[in-house]
Amino acid sequence: MVIMRKLILILVLANFLISCEGSDTYQGNWHALDGKNQKFEINFAPNKFTLKDQKGESKTYDYTQNSVKSENSIETYGIKLEDGRGYLIYFPKTDESVGLILDENGKLMYTISRKEYVTYDDIYKLN
Repeated sequence: MVIMRKLILILVLANFLISCEGSDTYQGNWHALDGKNQKFEINFAPNKFTLKDQKGESKTYDYTQNSVKSENSIETYGIKLEDGRGYLIYFPKTDESVGLILDENGKLMYTISRKEYVTYDDIYKLN
């Protein structure tokens, strides 16, 4: 009985630790445009991401994934930065090679694409 309880506790803790890492869906390199159409490169790793601007200056942020929502094959991932700020990574189409990064209030921060820089209008024109 005691062994079974310990095993269950270990499994629950392992699941919690694994679920805090970022999803494979958004890990990797992205081309990003902010609201002023300034170009950035974003690289998501399991527990941190790097934001590089046009000048080549980079900042790295630690994060945890704190939510996943899937509705009609449309996915949204919530991340929380170490400083407490939260963001949503939203894929408005079933094609997860383009998406949006929104702040906690739903304001567009970046459009993202695996292949090229895309605007908000470009994302919603894609079929």
